[in-house]
Amino acid sequence: MIAVTFDFGQTLAELDLDFLAARLAEQGARLSPGRARDESAAAWAAYGAAKRQGLVAHDAWCTFMRTLLERSGVEPLDRAHALAEWLWTEQPAQNLWRKPIAGMFELVRELFAAKVPLGVVSNSEGKLSELCTELGLRACFGAFADSGVLGVEKPEPAIFEWTAARLGVPCTALIHVGDAWDADVVGAQRVGARAIWFDPQDDRPLPDGVVAAKDAAEVRRALERFGL
Repeated sequence: MIAVTFDFGQTLAELDLDFLAARLAEQGARLSPGRARDESAAAWAAYGAAKRQGLVAHDAWCTFMRTLLERSGVEPLDRAHALAEWLWTEQPAQNLWRKPIAGMFELVRELFAAKVPLGVVSNSEGKLSELCTELGLRACFGAFADSGVLGVEKPEPAIFEWTAARLGVPCTALIHVGDAWDADVVGAQRVGARAIWFDPQDDRPLPDGVVAAKDAAEVRRALERFGL
């Protein structure tokens, strides 16, 4: 039996930049969502570098957010660090990653209807289950590995092993879909799972068992290629 797991942020739902700007406005700060969109790649690169340096949870998240705010010219700029810290404290109650990515929720529901075992494996803040309930997606998942609850983050093997056990399959039966090379692709490879690299940021050569997909339609074709 094949089981499919998904990262959440930037795979099922993306950072809602309009919502981010509205939250910052509560603190008297101004951010251009359009400029933030243009600087997102640089912020994710900073996040990836932080993860490779061994930073986790708060430190990696705030590195991403601080970089995004600074490069986007948040006003006042000298409050970027403090604003990132405030957003981190607010994240469990008002998760910023809430804008569904086109076609991905629909794909999850199709797989659920087809009785494919599904799970979420996400580096998050401990309230992702509640967010998925709010977004109408929680019931689709038989395993929900939120690092903020489990205390272990991708790419550590333990978070994938925990999920596979809950889904009743070996890790080698997992197909993991995620956008972060270091957390998602490398993490899946470490336990012998296959991976679909979602919305890849470069054209690096892909090892066996890894397929790139830029949108929901390509994820569907990749799953078919893997025999689902």
